[in-house]
Amino acid sequence: MAFAMATFALEDMFVKAASSTLPVGEILILFGFGGTIFFIVLTLKRNERILHPKILSRPILVRVICEVIGRLCFTLAITLTPLSSASAILQATPLVVVMGAAIFFKEYVGWRRWLAILIGFIGVLMILRPGMEGFDAASLFAVLGTLGFAGRDLATRAASSELSNMQLGIYGFFILIPTGLIMVPFTGGFVWPDAESSLMILGAIAFGVIAYYSLTVAMRTGEVSVVTPFRYSRLVFALIIGIIVFSEQPDSLTLSGSLIIVFSGIYSLLRSRNRTIKQKLKYN
Repeated sequence: MAFAMATFALEDMFVKAASSTLPVGEILILFGFGGTIFFIVLTLKRNERILHPKILSRPILVRVICEVIGRLCFTLAITLTPLSSASAILQATPLVVVMGAAIFFKEYVGWRRWLAILIGFIGVLMILRPGMEGFDAASLFAVLGTLGFAGRDLATRAASSELSNMQLGIYGFFILIPTGLIMVPFTGGFVWPDAESSLMILGAIAFGVIAYYSLTVAMRTGEVSVVTPFRYSRLVFALIIGIIVFSEQPDSLTLSGSLIIVFSGIYSLLRSRNRTIKQKLKYN
């Protein structure tokens, strides 16, 4: 999960850089096309079916919808707002996933972790600062992206074990192509990519498929409430990239909110680990 977050941060960097010359709709099309081809090749090498009957199952359909919401909204967020603040808001994803795991998968979440989740959401509000002078309405795209990605992760957990990580990768990336086509008229039409923007897209695809595969493996092999807190590492990578590459200067409220979210995640992780250890001792 930590490795996935590092490569996701690099993917965001390339997407944000490409957005200076390419419309968001076109970025989604190119990104989706590249990722789809990559996972099709890997799927064929494993002698697996590209179109599996389970593709029409409810978890996959939910996953596709959430993928569209997450990818589209977060791409808009990182193109319209600073990478550091958009990534900070995205750190609420583990909080939503833990809540979803408790509700849909009946995983135990005690009152202390519920309190940590609540405190984490307060940190998100500090970054958003609704009603304050620094509020940016475009930052709400990051909130919608957070909800989409959380839904995708939960649906990944519920997906049939008959579907491999490679097959899930195909479906996740392919849906970005029609989504981008729908968005093209609203985001500036088509622009022929120059050499620099082409390299940015290739970089986004390369790191995106690595990140996507790593995330899928993490969500399907580990307990959701244990694995997801490691997603907070993405904030560290995003802050470094935002400051060094894009010369961003996060203010004190953004940094304070980010720290609150991270500490909430760390506490949730520790509580989950302690409960896992106690259960093992009990049954042994």
